[in-house]
Amino acid sequence: MPNVAVLTNDLQYEFSAVLFDMDGVLIDSRTVIENAWREAALMYDRHLTDEDIQKHIHGHPGPYTIRTLFNDLPVSDQKIVQAHIIHVENTTDCKLIPGVDRLIASLGEAGIYVGIVTSGWRQKINRVIKLLHAEPYISVIVERDDVTRGKPHPEPYLLATQRLGIPASQAVVFEDAKSGVISAVTAGSYCVGVGDEDLMPLGTKVIIPDFQNVKLIRNSADSFILKLCADHCILLNKSNSL
Repeated sequence: MPNVAVLTNDLQYEFSAVLFDMDGVLIDSRTVIENAWREAALMYDRHLTDEDIQKHIHGHPGPYTIRTLFNDLPVSDQKIVQAHIIHVENTTDCKLIPGVDRLIASLGEAGIYVGIVTSGWRQKINRVIKLLHAEPYISVIVERDDVTRGKPHPEPYLLATQRLGIPASQAVVFEDAKSGVISAVTAGSYCVGVGDEDLMPLGTKVIIPDFQNVKLIRNSADSFILKLCADHCILLNKSNSL
């Protein structure tokens, strides 16, 4: 498989995998997720604040959110909340983040490891992969049931890179949520933020609005350049040319 080197300023980093969060990175699901949790809260005559949503929903696995925001409910009602969230997320169509399907196809065809690391459920992950037409390109998937400690703990990204047989420091990660950025950065990966400028202080190297202007350009017979923006490029080299 090829290795990937990121050239930023005068520093060179070498990578061999590109990992994507799902919600907010692969699909524009923020509104769907927020509405699902607000509906669940209204079922029990409670209101979720914007702070609740930002701190305890986006980027967090469902069981964590239920334990944090619905911990006073009986277990039977917590299961109803979870069932509602799963149903909405698994049955509501979401649009792809612009350009991400083209990028994944380009990376996969170039022979780069591509993975998904998410707090989502397997059924939803499978739907998103089909929406992306990415079945041939995904080398690893880490979902909520694969880990005991979800994001912001580094375990999800450590597990993904372990399954690929590489150190976490050799992975480029695309994340849109604070907990996901913390997870990736703490694992030792090179993190690219998607959408939110507030992610920069958490350790992202660059922020992109979406993937429309991210381009994979052939550099030579043995290498490609992945252009994130004007001053951040990822150089993809085949392993036999390093």
